[in-house]
Amino acid sequence: MYLLHMRSDHRGRSNERMGRVTSRLTFTTGLMMGFLAIWFMLERNYLTEQAIHLRRNIQQQTKAHARTVEHKSQVGHSSRTTRVLCWIMTGPKNMESRTKHIRETWANRCHKVLYMSSVETGFPTVKLNVSEGRENLYWKTIRAFQYIYQHHLDEADWFLKADDDTFVVIENLRYTLSSLDPEKPLYLGRRFTPFISQGYMSGGAGYVLSKEALRRFVKGFDSGNCTHFSTVEDIALGKCMETMKVEPTDSRDVKGRQTFHPYPPDYYLVRQPPRPRPWYQLYDHYTPVEGPGCCSDFVVSFHYIYGVQLYVLEYLTYHLRPYGYKYRFNPDEITLLKNTTEST
Repeated sequence: MYLLHMRSDHRGRSNERMGRVTSRLTFTTGLMMGFLAIWFMLERNYLTEQAIHLRRNIQQQTKAHARTVEHKSQVGHSSRTTRVLCWIMTGPKNMESRTKHIRETWANRCHKVLYMSSVETGFPTVKLNVSEGRENLYWKTIRAFQYIYQHHLDEADWFLKADDDTFVVIENLRYTLSSLDPEKPLYLGRRFTPFISQGYMSGGAGYVLSKEALRRFVKGFDSGNCTHFSTVEDIALGKCMETMKVEPTDSRDVKGRQTFHPYPPDYYLVRQPPRPRPWYQLYDHYTPVEGPGCCSDFVVSFHYIYGVQLYVLEYLTYHLRPYGYKYRFNPDEITLLKNTTEST
């Protein structure tokens, strides 16, 4: 009996110990399962958030790329469809030495080109009822714009006046104009400061009138609000623009660099130590820069370019390309980035 009692007591204690071990094991297992469940939930949430973030990034990049392609397409199409009528101020004595070289270079890229003179020739030139001479330049300008208004108003959106010693990159001009509305009273070029309250555009660098600006210019003379008050063509035209509430438009590029230039490239491209403004920069409306930062990659014009120099600039502009060179400046991307930043 004693032995049976001892065995029974031993089995009871063993069962008690086994129960405690099983209980601890169950607790430990449950604790580990709980930790694993929490970790799994957190990991799943983290992965879900990462997936959502990644998907959003992909969607944003896709949209940004689509906007870039669309913007480039729109700008490219707009600049190609911007119609520019170019009229060249010339005269009989300059036809051989200057004007024929303009016809052979940049003028053929205009949507329409007219050569304004005091005589009619088979070149062809348009005969205006004016005499030659520097004192008659503004009369020639008045008569030229009146002629264009009467005969060619609907053939272009913008109207460029250039001298017969000006070099113009028409593609860059179209690009500059592509974001502007020709039905608004605008004119642009190299803006000078003195003499006129709102400033005026340099005659030598060339200037451009919108269709509405041309209408107002002609109306100004028809109504008597504008007069031939000066023989200095660009100042006198600037006064009429101000009187007729035509706005001078900033023609600089997105980096603030000039596009219209009243002198040849060597006047601007050489870096200079700090100094007072040279005489040819005294009239500039915007603070001039000397050195490579002077001029836009999308220059529109240079003045005092004669004969052979026209062909040199033509070659440098349209033919010379360094092998392997990747173009460094894309104004469309800068404009798009600015617009995207402002909209977000």
